[in-house]
Amino acid sequence: MQLDDVIPWGRTLQEYRAMFSLSKADLSLSILGCGDGPASFNAEMTELGHSVVSIDPIYHFSAEQIEQRVRATYETVVSQVRQNSDRYVWQNFLNADQLGQARLGAMETFLRDYETGKAAGRYLNQALPSLTFDDQQFELCLCSHLLFLYSEQRSLQFHIASIHELLRVATEVRIFPLIKLNGQPSPYVEPVINSLPDQWFSIQIKTVAYEFQKGGNQMLQISRRAIAE
Repeated sequence: MQLDDVIPWGRTLQEYRAMFSLSKADLSLSILGCGDGPASFNAEMTELGHSVVSIDPIYHFSAEQIEQRVRATYETVVSQVRQNSDRYVWQNFLNADQLGQARLGAMETFLRDYETGKAAGRYLNQALPSLTFDDQQFELCLCSHLLFLYSEQRSLQFHIASIHELLRVATEVRIFPLIKLNGQPSPYVEPVINSLPDQWFSIQIKTVAYEFQKGGNQMLQISRRAIAE
């Protein structure tokens, strides 16, 4: 798949649970969703009584503008998936059209919640690598389909600075997937891991129960180690 920049493409709570191996206990943590875009994750979690703050530069725009942007890129994305269908695992979706309809459904759930959530401070216009949150404000950060996936569009320096910033504001960070848009492993995973001191962080690459892009079934889990007093 060839994309010039990050596109708004929403996913559901069910997908988040699979992508990040979220347990029931995880869902009860204070969560930062990084690059959530028009995902229905925040709306669904809020309805269940959980705490999620989503950040994305797209939240600068109105609901109408976001919908226009998603629909403007819809056919480009779906057609490229259709043309490269052999690169995907067709387990959760029958074909590219069903995938596209699922993404539009997630967006519609998001849009119904957007204005209310914005007023409540659940959708914030912020962008990596610099965030305004306090140190360790969140217990868990989930970064879906942004870091590593867009390795061609974002530099290694951006990745390192962004992940260090996420670890400043959250005790634990999970990033999915670890491959690029073309399905190849991101060359940034190892340098990012090497930039994190072992004595401060516990780092694992975990296989998860979600795979749409072939080979895209791993997440990077980084936890801040407890410092003995």
